[in-house]
Amino acid sequence: MNELTIAMPKGRIFEEAYTLFVQAGFDLPKEINDSRKLIVEAPNERIQFILAKPMDVPVYVEHGVADIGIAGKDVLLEQQRDVHELLDLRISNCYIATAGLPNTKMNDIAPRVATKYPTIATTFYKEKGEQVEIIELNGSIELAPMIGLADRIVDIVSSGRTLKENGLVQYEKIVDISSRLIVNPVSYRVKQERIKEFVAQLKNELNKR
Repeated sequence: MNELTIAMPKGRIFEEAYTLFVQAGFDLPKEINDSRKLIVEAPNERIQFILAKPMDVPVYVEHGVADIGIAGKDVLLEQQRDVHELLDLRISNCYIATAGLPNTKMNDIAPRVATKYPTIATTFYKEKGEQVEIIELNGSIELAPMIGLADRIVDIVSSGRTLKENGLVQYEKIVDISSRLIVNPVSYRVKQERIKEFVAQLKNELNKR
């Protein structure tokens, strides 16, 4: 029987988390990296992995189908799910920032901000005392200022290369982002000892870095 079910995001976060787990001493199957399966077993650790889209991980953890999950801080801030954040894994580091065309000011009458993070963007501008119209987009956020849809965008920035290649500049840094280990509140009570052991093993590896 699996003691823990862990929701893992596909893509870059998964690759970095997998490396962290292995370096921390967890015996994980090598084929998990190349598998097309959505549920993968690690029998030697009595762990079951659910491989999901990054935005879905907190949903699985909140509803208890996964005990533990790995999610970017951006997703946690945006969704505000009922989960406990246990550990900063210090992987997939980036940040959220505002950006737009060079040397441009926000429209005084009807400022518009395009983003796939409406909660984060709304909170940021509200705290600044600025009222803006949020335009929610799901992809190619950089297009918005280029085609006159918005004055600013709020988006993830890693190297800044995408902004530069599209003729945009960063204006304000909002928050640093990294991947976090989250847990279902009920699972944390019921499986507290096992989860604490799991977290301690990861902490030990992170302390070496």
